[in-house]
Amino acid sequence: MPIDFGIWRVDQGASRLTQSSLASEAQLEAAIKDDISLIDPDLLLIGQQIRTEYGKLIDLLAVNQDGDLVVIELKRDRTPREVVAQAIDYASWIQTLSFDRIIGIYSAFAREKGLPHQHFEEAFANAFGASPPDTLNENHQLLIVASELDDATERIVNYLATVYGVPINVAFFRYFHDAGRDYLARAWLIDRARAEASSAGKASAKAQQPWNGQDYYVSFGVGDRRTWDDARRYGFISAGGGKWYIQTLKELIPGKRVFVHIPGEGYVGVGEVTDTVKPLHDFRVNVNGTPTLIQDAPLQATNVTADAGDPDAEEHFVRIHWIETRSRDQAVWEKGFFANQNTACKLRNRYTLDLLAERFDLGDTTRNGS
Repeated sequence: MPIDFGIWRVDQGASRLTQSSLASEAQLEAAIKDDISLIDPDLLLIGQQIRTEYGKLIDLLAVNQDGDLVVIELKRDRTPREVVAQAIDYASWIQTLSFDRIIGIYSAFAREKGLPHQHFEEAFANAFGASPPDTLNENHQLLIVASELDDATERIVNYLATVYGVPINVAFFRYFHDAGRDYLARAWLIDRARAEASSAGKASAKAQQPWNGQDYYVSFGVGDRRTWDDARRYGFISAGGGKWYIQTLKELIPGKRVFVHIPGEGYVGVGEVTDTVKPLHDFRVNVNGTPTLIQDAPLQATNVTADAGDPDAEEHFVRIHWIETRSRDQAVWEKGFFANQNTACKLRNRYTLDLLAERFDLGDTTRNGS
């Protein structure tokens, strides 16, 4: 049966608030556009009235902090069959969207609305406090928004979601009035945790920005076992303390370019890889013209030999020819820049690359590669 719920004022005995009618579904749509957190505080609105290649218009499109797209459709006065079929039709289109197409949808939306964050990466970082994941649209969700819910819609949505794992749900809103004030209440047809668990991983477009075949991101954590001043002076990047930190260094082969990021500070250098990864006991640097084991060189790092002898934990090094480096207090950072915990990974984020190319005066960063 359709969802029904009430709100009671209990400060002077139980008194049920009066349910109010919406002037139109447009009133609810306008409220959601103004504040997407009415549906979910962990959503970023990226477009509205988006025309698909089939000539249909998606009411609202959002993204969550995992990079999954959320189609939001208002029921309005459409029949259950119409609104559910429309949402599924939209799903067949959004699953094909590439990383660049998603960014393009947001850019058009931001320009039209004059939003303070014109770049998707900036808006994402502002909403979620982190840069977007490398992959967007691995999963998607379909959400029908209604001020009233009928038996047929409830049956259809429940059947698709619980029997076949279709990522669909209904956000059900009601207005209430009390003492000259209006209130908006929201409920979900299907428990959200259960709905998301049943549909996770069932649709994956894996929209990634293309890699230029050249550039890598490197996370350089500073401390007593490595310092940025040593890395600049002797020409290397390094990692250690566990196999997880070391293994991605193997991706860095001669000829590739690295952008070095110090967590919490920003990008401090760009350089070209000149040798494959080497363990502590096999990495030498030039000291006054003499090849010298790194642990025997003058260093600011006081604990470079931590875990020495343990191949899965001791410090490992990659030799770098620096193109440009900066001191830590001059690190380059902008809201929306790519950063993650991997020691090394392919740097696909075009927003980050383009701005770093400007700041480090590198020219074109769009070279194709595999």
